[in-house]
Amino acid sequence: MTIHLRHAGTSLVLDLLPDRLPVVRHWGPDLGPVPEEGLADLQRAGASSAGRNAHWLTNDLPILPLAHLGWSARPSVLLSRADSSAFSPHPEAVEHESTTEQGPAGTTHILRSSGRDAGNLLTLGTELRLEPSGLVRLRAWVRDDRPEGGPHGAGTGADSDLLIGEITPVMPLPQEAQEVVDMSGHHCLERTLQRTQLTPGTRLRESWEGRPGHDAATWMAAGTTGFGWRSGRVHGVHLAWSGNGRYLALHTASGRKLLGAGELLLPGEVRLGPGQTYTTPWAVFSWGEGLDALAHRSHAWLRSLPSHPSRPRPVLLNTWEAVYFDHDLDKLKALADAAAQVGIERYVLDDGWFGSRRDDTSGLGDWQVSPEAWPQGLEPLVEHVHSLGMEFGLWFEPEMINLDSDLARAHPDWVLSDASGGAPEHRNQRVLDLCAPGAWDYLYESISSLVERLGIDYIKWDHNSPLLATGHAAAEPTCGRQGAGAVHDQTLALYRLLDALHERFPELEIESCAGGGGRIDLGILERTQRVWASDCIDAHDRQDIQRGTSLLLPPELVGTHVGAGRAHTTLRELDLDFRAGTAIWGHMGVEWDLTRADTASRERLAGIIALHKELRPLLHQGDVVHADLPEDEVLRIEGVVAQDGSQALFQIACLGQLPTWPTSARPLPGLDPRRRYRVRLAAPAYPELALRAPWMEGEGVVLPGSYLSTTGLALPVLHPDHLILLRLSAVD
Repeated sequence: MTIHLRHAGTSLVLDLLPDRLPVVRHWGPDLGPVPEEGLADLQRAGASSAGRNAHWLTNDLPILPLAHLGWSARPSVLLSRADSSAFSPHPEAVEHESTTEQGPAGTTHILRSSGRDAGNLLTLGTELRLEPSGLVRLRAWVRDDRPEGGPHGAGTGADSDLLIGEITPVMPLPQEAQEVVDMSGHHCLERTLQRTQLTPGTRLRESWEGRPGHDAATWMAAGTTGFGWRSGRVHGVHLAWSGNGRYLALHTASGRKLLGAGELLLPGEVRLGPGQTYTTPWAVFSWGEGLDALAHRSHAWLRSLPSHPSRPRPVLLNTWEAVYFDHDLDKLKALADAAAQVGIERYVLDDGWFGSRRDDTSGLGDWQVSPEAWPQGLEPLVEHVHSLGMEFGLWFEPEMINLDSDLARAHPDWVLSDASGGAPEHRNQRVLDLCAPGAWDYLYESISSLVERLGIDYIKWDHNSPLLATGHAAAEPTCGRQGAGAVHDQTLALYRLLDALHERFPELEIESCAGGGGRIDLGILERTQRVWASDCIDAHDRQDIQRGTSLLLPPELVGTHVGAGRAHTTLRELDLDFRAGTAIWGHMGVEWDLTRADTASRERLAGIIALHKELRPLLHQGDVVHADLPEDEVLRIEGVVAQDGSQALFQIACLGQLPTWPTSARPLPGLDPRRRYRVRLAAPAYPELALRAPWMEGEGVVLPGSYLSTTGLALPVLHPDHLILLRLSAVD
C-alpha cells in the first residue's frame, strides 16, 4: 500500500509494506493530487529489484534501515541483550495505522507502524507526523517483549535485559544534494554557519556534554551546490532533544543519500526489562527552496504550540551586566526607576540573591533568599518594581550545585558523578541529580514557593556546566540505576520539572539559558518561552549569532539585549544605534547600568524601545527573510515581512570595510511582487554619512515589490558596525 500525505507545499509519499517499517518514496515539493491508481506507479517507479545477491542496492529501505534488509552502511539501530543476543533485530508482520489529529494550526497526518521480532522477543516501531506547516517529525521506539516474571530459561533475567546503543531514524535526500550546512561555534560565538561537501561517507556531528552545546549543529541541511537563503533546494534535520545527540548525513557506496538524527546514549544508559519501552526524541525534518523556507516551517510549528507566548513580548531589563553580584537595594531600585523611564516592561534580578552566593564559588543550590544580601527579603524590590508597572523576574540555576553549599553538605549523594567521584568542576559547580530521591521535589517546592510568595512572572533558567562523567550516586534513584550514566534520565526529569511548574503556574514564562546558547533545541522550546542566544551581547558578533539562531527560532523566542557602550565579553566599543538596532530583532531587552547613562543616551534608547513596541506585531508574527550575498560579504540584509505582504522591516548592517563602495542597488527579499511599497528610513538618520541615498530623505519612495525583490535599493556608504532600518508599507 502507498499513501500520499500533503501539507503547506510538502508531499510525503510512503510505501507501507507488510515486512518492514515505512519506506519514503518522496519527501519534498507538493506533487499535487495523485489518483489512487497512480500511487502504485509511484511505488513501482521508486522501487528497485537488483536481484537476490545484491540486496545492498535495494531502494526499498525503511526509515530504520536494518541489516537483514540489505543495509550495509552505518547502522541505524544498535541494540543487544546483556547476554549478547538480539544484536540484529528482524521485525516481521509490520502493521501500519494512518490517522489524523486536529490542532490549532490545522490537521496533522500521523502514521504509526510497528513490527514484532518474535525470535528476539522485541518490537520495533515508528511514529511519523506531517505537521500543518509541512514539517515532518519522526521518532522510533523499541519494546522488550519478554514476559514479566516468566521463567528464567525464557530469557527474563537481568542478564537478558535489552541494552539500547542507538536508534537513529533517517529520511532520504535527493541526488542533487551536494553540500551540507550545519553550525558550530563556542561560548560567546554560537551557531556559526559552516559549509562542507557531501562526499561519499558519513558527515557526523555529535554532542557529548549532556546538552546540545555551544558548538551544536542545530540544523544539518543538505542541498544543491551553492544553495542559499532564498535559492537552491535544501533538506534539513534537527534533533528536538536537550541532552546528548548526533546528526548525520550519509552518502553511501550504493549511491543513496540520507539525513538522520537521534539521541546519543552513554554505554548502558538505557537498559530495558520485560515490558519496558525506549522512545527516541523527535527528529524534525524540513525542506524548502532556500534556507528561509526551511526555517519558516519550524517557526510556524513553534508558533502553533500551546507553550508559545500569546501576548506581546515585554521588553525587559536584566541586572547581570549592570550590577553583577553587587546586590544593593537602593542601587537596584534606582535601576528599576531608570528602566521604567525608557519603557522597560519586565525587570529581571540575576545571580546573587540566595544563600552565600556573593560570587560564583558558593551557595548554588540553596534556593532561599540570602538574609545577608537581602535582610528585608526581596519583597521591597519586588514591590517597587510592581509599583512602576513592571513585571518581576528572577534567575535560577536549578540543575547545578556548588560543593560549598548547604545543599551539597546535606545531600552529597545528590551530586552526579562517576563511581570514582571524577566529574570535573566547571565554573566552580557540579550537576545536581534530578533523579536522586528528594532532589526533584526540593527544586519544585523551592521554586514554587518563591513564585507564589513574590508574584514572579518570569524565570531565567540557567545551566552553565556540561554533564561529564555524570552518573547516579544515590542508592535508589527515582529514574535510572545507581552508577549508571544519567544524561538521558536527567533530561527527562528536567522536562517533567518544567511541565509541572507550567501546570501549577500557567502564566509563568521561563527562559532557557545554558551559559548563553548551549541548550537551544525544539525539545526545550516545547517548555520555555524564550532562549538566551549567547552570553555575548556585543552587537557586532550578535549579528551572526542571531542570524544562525533564526534558522531554527522565530524572533519572539530569542533574547536580544542592548549592552553598554563597551561590550562585556569582547571589550569592543559600539554606537548605541547599532547596539539597539541589533537588539530590536528579537525579544528585546537591556543589560546595561542605565543609572550611569547620560540623558541623551536614555532618550535615544527610549525612542528605539518605542519603535520596537510599535513593530512587535510585525517582528513577532511575520516571516524572517535574508538576502543572498557572497559568503565573505560584510553586509547583512535581512528583515521580517508580514505574512500577508502588507508591510516589512529590513535592516542593512555593515560589519566591516568593503573592498568596493556598496552603493549599487541591493534587493530586499520576500516582498509581494504584486504590491507597491513605500520605503522609508525608520532609524537611525546618520546625518554625518558622507554619501547618502536620495530615497532616505523625507517620505521615501514608492516602488513595486517586483522591483525591490530583484533590483532593490542603492545603499548609503555605511561605516563598519553601523546599520539602518527600513520600513516598508504596501500602498495598494
